[in-house]
Amino acid sequence: MSKENPRLNIVLFEPQIPQNTGNIARTCACTGARLHLVGPMGFSIDDKKLKRAGLDYWHFLDITYYNSTQEFLEKHKEDHLYFFTTKGRKVYSEQTYPDDSYLIFGREDAGIDEEILFHHPDTCLRLPMIGPVRSLNLSNTVAIAVYETLRQWGFPALQNEGQLHRLSWDQINQTVE
Repeated sequence: MSKENPRLNIVLFEPQIPQNTGNIARTCACTGARLHLVGPMGFSIDDKKLKRAGLDYWHFLDITYYNSTQEFLEKHKEDHLYFFTTKGRKVYSEQTYPDDSYLIFGREDAGIDEEILFHHPDTCLRLPMIGPVRSLNLSNTVAIAVYETLRQWGFPALQNEGQLHRLSWDQINQTVE
């Protein structure tokens, strides 16, 4: 992939809630990120809740499926892997993400297995939160991580400016003055 269009990969280890996975799929579709689903999953991929959350964006997705965490880790052991966990010692925004990064997220109810985290201490990242709160919703965490990575890359291939259909910005500014 060229510097103008770096590749981002979102990995879900054993997702359990179809609505979260659907929302994450929609984030991937809107940003061009590839989605990697690692089983076993807590739902069927044709689950209505999953499809409803992802709406009609499924045809925009590049999805790869894996039977197990071990299968994924074996296949990607030479890649840039970043594990998002409440146990991380480094804040996600302090990390520089290279092209073809894999942002990895664990189960909603258990996170990422600690043995995996133990073997990757330098790439365990966290989102800052106040003490007594356990964690953010998985789909929110993914969206924050995706957009931080894309921000660092200058939002390649994304439409960075919206359009108003009735009034131009110049017309709005004249109205305000």
